[in-house]
Amino acid sequence: MFRLKTWVDKDGELTPKGRKLSRVLVYTYLLCLVLLCWTPQYGLVEGVDTPGIQHFGRVVVLLTFYQLDSLKEIVFVLGQNVTNIFLLSPLILGLLALYPRFRSWKKVLLATFVMSLTIEVGQVILDLLIDANRVFELDDLWTNTLGGLLALAAYRLLVKLIQTHFKE
Repeated sequence: MFRLKTWVDKDGELTPKGRKLSRVLVYTYLLCLVLLCWTPQYGLVEGVDTPGIQHFGRVVVLLTFYQLDSLKEIVFVLGQNVTNIFLLSPLILGLLALYPRFRSWKKVLLATFVMSLTIEVGQVILDLLIDANRVFELDDLWTNTLGGLLALAAYRLLVKLIQTHFKE
């Protein structure tokens, strides 16, 4: 049976077992992110090209806002943005649980932006090295960063729920 007090205490802080599980989950998710963001991708959606792409030699960049011409493009772009909002959220949630000093909006904002920028620059470098068909997308920077801030809000709400649970 699942017992909350095995994983967190009455203040919403991780117990030793909770810390161990959180570390495993954070490292596993980090590995998944590396594979997702820095491996070659080819032909993901048949019949849809990302609109607004600009080529600078072998470097492919999406810097501008673009006009969407079909429902398929609108759904594709909205889907990409929604998934990018939640791309770093699990990682940020884990880091918030593990590191109390990380729990300010300024630190989360900066860390999430730097992580996102690292992913995007890494994709450009990867594309230069092995033609991995990766794209530096400016909108990923703000959507990933927004996801980090949403993770902070979710973490704070979760802690309040846990504290309420233990008071009952």
